[in-house]
Amino acid sequence: MRYVCLVHGNESDLLALPEEDGRKLTRESLDYDRVLDEAGHLLLAHALESPARATCLRTKGGKIVATDGPYSETKEQLLGFLLIEAKDREEALALASKVPMLRHGPIEVRAVHWLEGE
Repeated sequence: MRYVCLVHGNESDLLALPEEDGRKLTRESLDYDRVLDEAGHLLLAHALESPARATCLRTKGGKIVATDGPYSETKEQLLGFLLIEAKDREEALALASKVPMLRHGPIEVRAVHWLEGE
């Protein structure tokens, strides 16, 4: 079964980390990606660009409206994601519990919902 692990955090808190701590977090994250990959769990993992560089699309009055910036003003933003393969929810939670970014914000774990026709 596939699960997406949505990595949330406060971008300004991460940017405020001492340079060596930031590099260490990056190394730990990439190392854990390799562990997941070698065990056959990792399908895809990416960090995302700054929420400030996002563009949000909506419909208003039947027209598409684009707004620069994050979807909403919140303390924590979506900073990255992992797509993993796990036998069940418990295994997915166990795998997500070791993501190094968990020390800096929540990891939301959600099963992939397959649509009819996929």
